[in-house]
Amino acid sequence: MIGIEVLRAADRATWEPLARAYKHFYRTSVTPAEMDAAWQRLQASDVVQGWGAWRAGRMVGIVHALHHASVWADRVCYLQDLYVDEAERGQGIAAALIEQVARHARANGAARLYWLTHADNARARALYDRVAQHQGYIRYDFPMS
Repeated sequence: MIGIEVLRAADRATWEPLARAYKHFYRTSVTPAEMDAAWQRLQASDVVQGWGAWRAGRMVGIVHALHHASVWADRVCYLQDLYVDEAERGQGIAAALIEQVARHARANGAARLYWLTHADNARARALYDRVAQHQGYIRYDFPMS
C-alpha cells in the first residue's frame, strides 16, 4: 500500500536522501545552503508544494511542483522533481505521485500540468507516455552568469 502525504517539517531527514539522489541522477550538485533553501520553500507551501510517497513506514518517493501564471492562463502547474527509490521502482509509485500533483493542480484551478525529463530517461518516459502526451518541445537554457 502506498500513501501520499504533504511533506511536513518532521520529514526533512527522510526527504533529503531522496532529493539528493534525484539531483545526483541528473548530475547536478547542491550545496547544503541550497538544500536548506529548497526545504524552506517546500515548507512555506505558498507556490511550491512537495509530497512524499510512503510504503511500510518509509518514504520511498518524492514529488515537487509549483504553480505559476502564464500569458495564456492565470494558473498552470509545473511538476519540477519526481524521484522514486531505485529499489521501489515499477510498482506504481511515480504514477501515484503524478496523480497527486494532478489532483492538487485541478483543485487549485490550473489550466494545465506539465513537466520535463531528459531525453535519455527511457524508463521514466515509458511511464510519461502512458499518463500524458508528449508535445514535442525541446528545452533551451540561457546562461545567466
